[in-house]
Amino acid sequence: MRDTLLIALYAFLGAAAAGLLGAVLLRGLRRRSLVVSLAVVACVAVTAMLAGTLAVAWAMFLSPHDLSVVTTVVAMAAVVSLATALLLGRWVVARSKALTLAARSFGDGGDFAAPGVPATAELAALTRELESTSARLAESRERERALETSRRELVAWISHDLRTPLAGLRAMSEALEDGVAADPDRYLRQIRTEVERLNGMVGDLFELSRIHAGALALTPSRMSAYDLVGDAIAGADPLAREHGVRLVGDRIDSVPVEVDGKEMSRVLGNLLINAIRRTPADGTVAVAARRSTDGVVLSVTDGCGGIPEEDLPRVFDTGWRGTHARTPPAGAGLGLAIVRGIVEAHQGRADVRNVTGGCCFEVVLPEAGT
Repeated sequence: MRDTLLIALYAFLGAAAAGLLGAVLLRGLRRRSLVVSLAVVACVAVTAMLAGTLAVAWAMFLSPHDLSVVTTVVAMAAVVSLATALLLGRWVVARSKALTLAARSFGDGGDFAAPGVPATAELAALTRELESTSARLAESRERERALETSRRELVAWISHDLRTPLAGLRAMSEALEDGVAADPDRYLRQIRTEVERLNGMVGDLFELSRIHAGALALTPSRMSAYDLVGDAIAGADPLAREHGVRLVGDRIDSVPVEVDGKEMSRVLGNLLINAIRRTPADGTVAVAARRSTDGVVLSVTDGCGGIPEEDLPRVFDTGWRGTHARTPPAGAGLGLAIVRGIVEAHQGRADVRNVTGGCCFEVVLPEAGT
């Protein structure tokens, strides 16, 4: 037992010395190629075995012949190990270079194309992550292009919508100033109407800028969806009567919600105004509130005739006004964008779908806890 322990001790000391030297080498070469690191590892393994063997041979006083035999065997093992390490290193480096080239094209703004050669499990996992990141970035670039397009359209439409009432205000003010207005009171009423319209547009722009900047401060309180919808219907009823549209409550459940009453009233008001203006006379706009598995669903269904399928994904985009299939609105296309921003600030979502004779806008909100 004593001899066995001594042999183990000598072998350990010899291998430890080789391992310490290998660690120093690896630290100094840590920025070099993987091939160099694998070669060092192979050399350390063989050197550790050789050092341990020589230490034991010295302690056991082996003959020179026996020692040369052991050394030759270890040297052959070192050659094979080093060759294997170099081949493996070259294979891994080649796969790494192929992945680097693919990632370089990905970084230059293109799509990531995974190398067709087989790779290690780690490189394969990295390839899958790069493919997933490439897909997400492609979606992000597409959204950015759509957003930029909507911004340009918004600037053009806002410029037009501001220029028209400003030109009218200028003409009416000059007529009043020159004393040539046939009915000054009518001019003054028209000026006030145009000013209110401009004020509404500026207010929408300010609200949208707060939403985009993440500065929309909410003051949530617990209320019933029945009261929320009821107040919105009461506020929109005069406009519905003016347009000859029937405004009805289809199904309104008393479901509790935790929302900012002022902001959610604006959401429902925008949806109702939009629906009333797009529904022909003698048409019906139905409002509903119900509980679902996703939360509380507030819906507004109009009789606009429907939205083209290709336009449905853009309905809530900033500046969207629809196509020739729908009557052009008087606003700047900000109402539905504000709706989505406020709803998402409440951790909800806004959707739209076509129904028979029109479309249905749905706002899904989290149900208030008990």
